[in-house]
Amino acid sequence: MSVFSEEPVVDVQNAYILQEYQTVLGKVTFQITKGEFVYLIGRTGSGKSSLLKTLYADLPLRSGEMKVAGYSIQKIKRADIPFLRRKIGIIFQDFQLFPDRSVADNLLFVMRATGWTDSARIKSRLAEVLMRVGLGAIGTKMPHQLSGGEQQRVVIARALLNEPQILFADEPTGNLDPEVSEGILQLFMEINRSGTAVLMATHNHNFLKQHPARILKCQSGKLIDSLTDEISLTS
Repeated sequence: MSVFSEEPVVDVQNAYILQEYQTVLGKVTFQITKGEFVYLIGRTGSGKSSLLKTLYADLPLRSGEMKVAGYSIQKIKRADIPFLRRKIGIIFQDFQLFPDRSVADNLLFVMRATGWTDSARIKSRLAEVLMRVGLGAIGTKMPHQLSGGEQQRVVIARALLNEPQILFADEPTGNLDPEVSEGILQLFMEINRSGTAVLMATHNHNFLKQHPARILKCQSGKLIDSLTDEISLTS
């Protein structure tokens, strides 16, 4: 059976994306299927972060329809948001690790908050995700002892804990130098090849040229999709 006959991981129909009560994107319609890799581009302030925040229910959806990992975002109850977040992974530019806890304790915090109780399974999954991102032996280190690239790998490990259907990454290489950024992109692509969909906001147009994939672009209050439209990387 084709993966495209399955329900999309993200299904957005005629959505209006708001930023402090101002519409930044109107009539947004797109789908992301299981295992797809998609770039999200656009100038600062064009609506990229607001779109991502609406997709993971950090901003309300006032108009239109949006389904993410089986959850209807326009109807989602506050109590159900943690359950949505178990099915998706969120990766921020500024890491958002607890500075006073070790790497392992940062991951443990998320696991306990999302319902993990079996200590043997917790230990095994924790080791597994750190190995997956190339950081096998750093569980006892504190965030300040890590480089920026290592911290971002910890954040990706944290996002993978609950085997998400999709990763939403908001400028994940924005604070990293080019060589480290390339390693982080390669990690996203490897995770994607194993079946996890990725929607990654980026300003790095070298990625798009060197590793082409589908592009969504926020431009002039609309979302343009490279599946149906020509997208300029210069404007």
